[in-house]
Parts: sequence; C-alpha cells; structure tokens
Amino acid sequence: MGPSFLLRSAASLLLAAGPLLAAGPGTRIAVKNPLDLPRARETVAVPSGTAPGLSAGELAKVAVIDEATGKPVPSQAVDSDGDGTHDLLVFQADFGPGETRSFVLKPGGRAPYRREDFRVYGRFARERYDDFLWENDEVAHRMYGPALETWQAEPLTSSTVDVWCKKTSRLVVNDWLMVDDYHRDTGEGADFYSAGKSRGAGGSGVWKDGRLFVARNFRHSKVLAAGPIRLVFELTYEAWDAGGSKVSEVKRVTLDAGSRFNRFESSYTVDGGGAVAHAAGLKKAAGAVLRVEKAAGTIRSWEPVKGDNGNLGLALVVDPASLADVVEADGNVLAVGKPSAARPAVHWSGSVWDRSGRVKTAEEWDRAIAEFVERLRSPLKVETIAP
Repeated sequence: MGPSFLLRSAASLLLAAGPLLAAGPGTRIAVKNPLDLPRARETVAVPSGTAPGLSAGELAKVAVIDEATGKPVPSQAVDSDGDGTHDLLVFQADFGPGETRSFVLKPGGRAPYRREDFRVYGRFARERYDDFLWENDEVAHRMYGPALETWQAEPLTSSTVDVWCKKTSRLVVNDWLMVDDYHRDTGEGADFYSAGKSRGAGGSGVWKDGRLFVARNFRHSKVLAAGPIRLVFELTYEAWDAGGSKVSEVKRVTLDAGSRFNRFESSYTVDGGGAVAHAAGLKKAAGAVLRVEKAAGTIRSWEPVKGDNGNLGLALVVDPASLADVVEADGNVLAVGKPSAARPAVHWSGSVWDRSGRVKTAEEWDRAIAEFVERLRSPLKVETIAP
C-alpha cells in the first residue's frame, strides 16, 4: 500500500488547450481521481524524465498550468532520496468524485517562491536542545536531539514523536520558539502533549522476543526537501541493543501541505545482517479511548488534553499485509510488522486537536482516518497526453 503513479502515453485522449499554451511548449498530463469521493488539496507527483523538458536538472524551473483556467499552480521539485538530484515534481489540486483534470507542465516557467507560498516547514533547532521541529498548515511535531539527553533542567532520552496542538494554518514553529512561551495557548495553540519516553504519536522501534527495543535521541538530521508543498527530512539514530543485536536506523519523514498524516520510512542496519520486526505505535494515555482495526491497519486514540484543553486525536496507519500483530507494551499500543531485511519499514501517523475546529469528535476522526486509508489504496492516476 502507498502512493504509486501510472504514467503512459494516451494518444486517444484529446483535451482542449488552455489559454496559456500559446506561450511555449509543454507536457500535457491528465490526472484522475479513481475514487467515488472528493479529494481536497491532493498532492500530484510526476517523476522526472516523464517527457522532454522534465529532466532532473530542469525540474525545479517547471511551471504547472491548470489547463481549464490557464492559471499557474504552485509546484515544487523534490529530491526524495537525498542523492542530490530532483526526482519528482509535486503540486496540489482538488478533485471531485471520479474527476479527471488536465495540466500543462512548462519548462522554465515557474515564478520564484514567495514566503506566503510555504505551507510546510522543518528545521534542526539548536536553541531547543538540538530537537528537530516540523509543521504544515494543519499539524506540528517535534523529535528529540542529542542535547536534550543532558539538559540539566529536564533531561530526556527518547525516540518518540511529539505533537504541538495548533489551531491556525499559519506556520508557527519559529515564532513559538522565539518567544519561548509555547506551553500556554495565547490564541494559536500550544505544546500541551507529553510524549515522554513513550512512542507518542507514531514513534517506532524494533520488536524482538516480545519486547520493544528503542533508539536514543537522533544524532544527525538532514532536510532533503524544504517546501513549499512537501517537506522531506532524515534523522539518523546510532546503533542500539535490540535483544542482542546492534541495530541502527535512518528515519525519513515526509509531510505534505494540507495533510494531517506524516509518512515515516525506517531503514535499519543490523550488525552482521539479519531481519528486524518494525513496531510503531501510539502512547496509551490516561483516559484515552482506543480503536484498533487490524483489517484496515489502523490504531486510533482520542484522549483529553491536560488542563481542560479539549481532546487530541492520534492515528497510526500501516499496510495490513505487513502487520503481524497489535500489542500493548511499555505504555503504548503497537502495530508490530513482519520481520524483513529487504525493504524499509513504512507507517503513517496523524493527529488532530478538536480546538482547531476541523475535526471535533472521535467519530469524525474515524471518518478522516478511513478516508486517508482509502486514498492511500487508490492513488491518483497520472497520464501523459500525446501532442
């Protein structure tokens, strides 16, 4: 399960040209929503080399034009794997049930980014004890860096995923850090969630012999794609003991604008070789109402936020085909994967604060999770259109 894209020539599909096509050559694509449900702000990804003018070296300057309106659509060239070359062109659009929309990709036509174009952001925060913080217009998160392990006031060693509760679409990480007063809500939300040593909102580890073995705080970070639409970064975790085996990890995190769900991809290295069972989960907080759907590969939590600050919904999503079991351990509910040495382990985690006004009940959160899973299983279909 996961996004995949169908790319082929469709000579029989002819669509009317938009008003900006006369400005120069371009590649025309048709993007179809195969689902009988609407998809708002869905990310379209087009691989480099799809057509002339879309090589890796040219991708950053490609403009995307909505063929129906002739207007430009914000786009971004993405280096997904950190090899120094762009491999995807991404942009976002709304799709009705079963709708097909057409776009023109024009080499050399993209306008420079403006600050207001950015809807994702992430960075290493030296001033926050080496933590890595990231956000989009819906959610904000934090993972712990090396200096936090030895902070005199409150040392913490954990590879958890923390959540900041925000109720604004504005990017707030820099401003909240600047004033250093983000544990109280002054109108935009606050850091109310306490992940501690738990798995928090989607942290992971290695499952072996009925036990969870987790890394210390990350040691290195690297941003691969900085927005304005897609953020991709990597965190490196030094080797730790996992039941007699030394395991290290590179965790790649992807977050798109408008999405409540992060994609986590863990690549493990085992000293001497061998397979590991990836386990990802959610903290089992006091008063939390949990729902587990093994067939769908989902775990949901709906829990009160401390200080009478509403409720926080968390979700974990995995591919049901890779799911071995759902267990409770060390204060967490964990989705344990089948052991594998051949491929990275992937899971998604999401969050919502009911004070944001977007999702107000556990039932609404369940529907949002179900729709997310359905979109994962039925990705948009992208086709090039023959000239």
